[in-house]
Amino acid sequence: MNGYTIDKVNFACGLLFLAIAAIFAFQSFGMELGTALRMGPGYFPLLLSGVLAVLGVVVLLQSIRSEGEPLGAVAWRGILLILPAPVFFGLTVQGLGFLPAIFCTAFIASFASSRMNVLTSLVLAAGVTVFSYLAFVYALGLPFRLVGPWLNF
Repeated sequence: MNGYTIDKVNFACGLLFLAIAAIFAFQSFGMELGTALRMGPGYFPLLLSGVLAVLGVVVLLQSIRSEGEPLGAVAWRGILLILPAPVFFGLTVQGLGFLPAIFCTAFIASFASSRMNVLTSLVLAAGVTVFSYLAFVYALGLPFRLVGPWLNF
């Protein structure tokens, strides 16, 4: 290609960004868009898909200009611990309550790093729990049940 090399990882990421942007843009046209002053429910997803498409084009162009690194090993530990964490939160927030569900979710997700130990995970989970309480319950005043019925003895 006339002296250009293609970074396959960035090229694939750019294509993935463009595909996701196209899917969300297509779905947003099923909702009312509205105008810039009176936004409908489809306006913001369409706007974000446009930003993602621009980012995808930038990544694609960068992949053509730079030489890439070979693909590394798949981080299975991260995938197996990060992806189920929000599912765990969604399934347990009503039963455990907001604070225990946040704590357990952060504790589980923290082990995605191989450098994490139990004590550090406990401190991190406690910090995330305190921050979540201060941000969502105290500052925003959201009416979450702090401790759920599963923990009422």
